[in-house]
Amino acid sequence: MDYHARYHCKGYEYRWADGVQIKKPIEVSAPKYVEYLMDWIEAQLDDESIFPQKLGAPFPPNFREVVKTIFKRLFRVYAHIYHSHFQKIVSLKEEAHLNTCFKHFILFTCMGIDIGKVLESVIEDSEES
Repeated sequence: MDYHARYHCKGYEYRWADGVQIKKPIEVSAPKYVEYLMDWIEAQLDDESIFPQKLGAPFPPNFREVVKTIFKRLFRVYAHIYHSHFQKIVSLKEEAHLNTCFKHFILFTCMGIDIGKVLESVIEDSEES
């Protein structure tokens, strides 16, 4: 288990490091971890060197690793919600929504889809049109 997986909520300790702004892992609350994570994911998605926005632009060699890291960290958020907050979700009668979101997340990440190939295929199709 790497340093990102250490939590501090109901016996767990959360640590965050993005390798850029925060190089050495710092202890944070669960909500702060999620905030850092969402900001980090947004920065990754906005970075055109990782997610090119121009047709025909190549994806970087580390594209798959970046996406795997995003998915791994998002999975931890789902795990935390289910482990620490599911009873509250049930009391709000929102478990169907959470379960549907999680199901889509799992199906998308675990079906072995090569996202780079899918995106390249979409780009190629749009260039032919």
